[in-house]
Amino acid sequence: MIDFSTGTAQVRSLDVQWIHGSASAKHNTDPDIQVYAYDEHTVILRQNMAVNYEAPFLYLLFGNAQAVLIDTGATAEPELFPLRRVVDELVAAWLTRHPRDGYRLLVVHTHAHGDHIAGDGQFAGRPDTMVVAADRPAAWEFFGFGGDPMAAAALDLGGRVLDCLATPGHHEAAVTFYDRWTGFLLTGDTVYRGRLYIQDWPAFTRSIDRLIEFCDRTPVTHVLGCHIEMTRQPGVDYPIRTTYQPDEPPLEMTVEHLHRIRAAIGEVGQTATRRAFDEFIIWPDED
Repeated sequence: MIDFSTGTAQVRSLDVQWIHGSASAKHNTDPDIQVYAYDEHTVILRQNMAVNYEAPFLYLLFGNAQAVLIDTGATAEPELFPLRRVVDELVAAWLTRHPRDGYRLLVVHTHAHGDHIAGDGQFAGRPDTMVVAADRPAAWEFFGFGGDPMAAAALDLGGRVLDCLATPGHHEAAVTFYDRWTGFLLTGDTVYRGRLYIQDWPAFTRSIDRLIEFCDRTPVTHVLGCHIEMTRQPGVDYPIRTTYQPDEPPLEMTVEHLHRIRAAIGEVGQTATRRAFDEFIIWPDED
């Protein structure tokens, strides 16, 4: 058994150059899915922009009893986006190093938008696998949130525990995950370097306040969202549907960025309006 109680929650660089598309998607030679092992038990995946411009990040975390895959990307077809194959290979390799019987896979989501759930169907019929639907009734029932937008729960992967926080605002079903082993705060589309699409402004404000309060009492190494949409030029994002982003800033953010977002909320005021800040854009959903 692996002792996850000691943790490796110390700040260290994500030493990786993320694939970021190419000038000609037709001639793109990057893998459909980039695989980065942060440590022996933690894998970050990124979908190739040539497959889908959203290029979301996914997270695969291994515990003693089960692994969890957080989000399934923006493309359903396995021939274009072979998520099931890649995850199966990663699980098989982990089990070769850490043999055990009856190992399970749990699939959950940061929220229910299509670019985070499209690959769910690839896991249908996979043995020892549970896919939790991403809509609010199903997801929040699984986590035990009920209808409480301030609810929290613990998800035990077998010695490796994730804190699960209801964080609506970007989406009514949004969940943020904190991994006690790495110190990762996995914020989905609530916090990332990009366009912070906001469905419910008061709920979003409460969720940012909640994350700041959580981080005040919890050692967070990196704040990790699911996209990169900004350039390295302050306040400038890549156009929507861009498939080539050669000047991306890092994926990882810090707790200080939560405070910057909170300050931006204060500047914007009671009514959400679109406004660019150095590392993100407040972008109310007006649809």
